Amino acid sequence: MDRLHIVLVGGLHADARRATVERLLHSVPGSVALHHDLAPAADGTVRRTIRDAGGTLATGEAPLVNDCACCALREDLVPELERLAAGRTCRLAVVELWDSVEPRAMAEVITGCGSERLALTQVITAVDPALLLPYLGCGDDLTEAGLAAAATDRRTVADTWARQLEYAPVLAVAAGDEPAEPADLALLAQLHPTARQVPVESAQLAAAATAGFDVEAAAARQHPACALLPQEADADGVGTLVWRHTRPFHPERLYAALEDLTCAAARSRGRFWLADRPDTLLSWDAAGGALCVENAGPWLAALPDAAWEMVPPMRRAAAALDWHPEHGDRAQHLVFTSPGLDRDGLTSLLDSCLLTDAEYAGGPPAWKALPAAFDELLDPVS
Repeated sequence: MDRLHIVLVGGLHADARRATVERLLHSVPGSVALHHDLAPAADGTVRRTIRDAGGTLATGEAPLVNDCACCALREDLVPELERLAAGRTCRLAVVELWDSVEPRAMAEVITGCGSERLALTQVITAVDPALLLPYLGCGDDLTEAGLAAAATDRRTVADTWARQLEYAPVLAVAAGDEPAEPADLALLAQLHPTARQVPVESAQLAAAATAGFDVEAAAARQHPACALLPQEADADGVGTLVWRHTRPFHPERLYAALEDLTCAAARSRGRFWLADRPDTLLSWDAAGGALCVENAGPWLAALPDAAWEMVPPMRRAAAALDWHPEHGDRAQHLVFTSPGLDRDGLTSLLDSCLLTDAEYAGGPPAWKALPAAFDELLDPVS
């Protein structure tokens, strides 16, 4: 059975996103664009538009689900794609995501629906390099920016944009009103070095849209335990510091340094461990001056051997690369990317948060007795 090819095009840079969609519509014969406008959600509906290169083909509305515009999108997206596939009138469906919708959620909705008629062939995030740093540095809530997908949406512009950028294997690079500086391009390259960058006006964009997409591999690349984090880099005033260590953090000293560490770079992420929580893999995700620290489950070294068979191969491979004879896969792996990065100061601050030689010599029983400074963050009282 011929399946309908689907490409997701997302990103908070709306002009760049629209330019990408238009380019695909005009360069791929038989393509249509499907867009759900979440802006009228306050009135209880989501507006749907289907168009081709010549103009609008159909419009409609979908009711809100649980007062959540994004939930309405999830409910409406697959049925609409199924109708397009059944009609056999188009070769490629270009799904233009609304501004703050994150592509991972929609990619997993499409691939998880079990339809034999649909094939997700790519996820593209559209980027205007000149706007990269302003958006990455914006700590405003999406609600303040009028971009929240639900009343309970507490995401910020910066963290939403970072995830949109880092999930997609293809970045469509658009020319905006302001020309991109070398530092903008260096920042883009360092934030997502494995992405394929394609100019919006390039003939390569159409080929990239149907190159193929592995949703499980994409999810694994973002999992804190096996994320493909950026490498050391320094170009045009933009630097990336990769800081790694096997010794655990002292919880109180790290907690006291959180604000300085969060503000030290435009973007930082990775995984780490605390001396008083030796079995817990913690994720670090910071952008726009805000930090999110979360429990990402156990380190593999904390699991019984029998449980390893249930762990995905990519996770086991990542653990093997970090394996330490004493600590197993427990490790500090944090990456900081920013213009004007103070490498020496940042390294010194991180090093100061580790256990001292004397503290380390006390061993796990003494470590677990250290003050639990992260309880409020990791174990909030409901």
